[in-house]
Amino acid sequence: MPLTANDPSRKTWLDVPENSDFPIQNIPFGVFLTRDDIITIGTRIGNTAIDLGALHQLGYFEGIELTDDIFLQDTLNDFIADGRKTWRLVRNRISRIFLHDNPKLRDNPEHRQKVLFDLDEIEMQLPVDVGDYTDFYASKEHATNVGSLFRDPKNALLPNWLHVPIGYHGRSSSIVPSGMPIRRPVGQTKPGDDGVPGFGPTKLLDFELEMAFITTASNDLGKPIPIHEAEENIFGLVLFNDWSARDIQAWEYVPLGPFLGKNFASTISPWIVTLDALDAFRVKGPEQDPKPLPYLQQTGNKNYDIHLEASIKPSGGTENVIAQSNFKYMYWSMVQQLTHHTVNGCNVRSGDMMGSGTISGPTPDSYGSMLELTWKGEKPIKLNDGTERKFINDGDTVILRGYCKNDQVRIGFGECKGKVLPARQI
Repeated sequence: MPLTANDPSRKTWLDVPENSDFPIQNIPFGVFLTRDDIITIGTRIGNTAIDLGALHQLGYFEGIELTDDIFLQDTLNDFIADGRKTWRLVRNRISRIFLHDNPKLRDNPEHRQKVLFDLDEIEMQLPVDVGDYTDFYASKEHATNVGSLFRDPKNALLPNWLHVPIGYHGRSSSIVPSGMPIRRPVGQTKPGDDGVPGFGPTKLLDFELEMAFITTASNDLGKPIPIHEAEENIFGLVLFNDWSARDIQAWEYVPLGPFLGKNFASTISPWIVTLDALDAFRVKGPEQDPKPLPYLQQTGNKNYDIHLEASIKPSGGTENVIAQSNFKYMYWSMVQQLTHHTVNGCNVRSGDMMGSGTISGPTPDSYGSMLELTWKGEKPIKLNDGTERKFINDGDTVILRGYCKNDQVRIGFGECKGKVLPARQI
């Protein structure tokens, strides 16, 4: 099915600011609360939110096989479960409705009043009910940096890393939408000379610059997804900040891996950008040496050229961009991650989320965490208000952004941000 919505020459009758993340070629999907306190599934063009539930009720999706309530739900799970054919039909139809020369909605003020919202009239929600969440460790640069910091730099990568996409199962209940504050977590830390573990608020709170992909209902229990089918089961991507308490994590992670140092909060951007919308920005990933086992061998361009940045905004201060990276650096691609995730027969469901792991690039300014940027606190970052950061302070707001851009179009993700509040008293 042709991706007519991707046509870079298309113009819309809605106002779209220059360099907007959300031109008519994007058409992401999200869930929001309207000015009438109704939760609906929607999309966004420029700074206008579009109520897809209202559009459907008014007959604008006629000819597409959709249930009456498909957009009247509080999550995208059922829509995602309908599969790629439905996603493409709906996205192409939305694009046609908002073309600059299509008068059907443009010249109907009564319908526009029901369908269109300014951004200050809505409140974004989590776009999906995340039943299961897996976090990978798929950036070679990040894994090398962490291995160098905590082990012998000459053997930074463990023997399995170049053969298998490493991951762990995270906690889906603490995934929150952009804008929700994050409470500094409390936990145990490594014992001092007296052998007694410390306890209290983390002193080494960190962000992780990641992306995450959302799956459809992919496979039955016991049935792997072959790598040539994996892409068909990925709906889209969000920005992802997998907050980390490094001192809590360092004490607990042996022998079973992350626990309280990771499960207290993870923040995602609220608009899911479809894989279809990113099609023009496919790139070849890093050369994989040694060659993966046959079930992980992929063909074609499976990485995406997505510019990423992380900023810190101190309380009462201005933003400081502290890192700029790119999703194209991922050593293990999304299709390899999903294929490996299911090779043992693990079933994947609609709305499941797979985090990329911290995305670091080859230069110090492209590292995707404070752990790396400050090299475990040895090289503090100086902000423009004169203060320094080794890790994240109370009152700091961390903001992640991401976008793709070529000579014809820019496709972005908006913001993924969270402000850090002091720990609760225990």
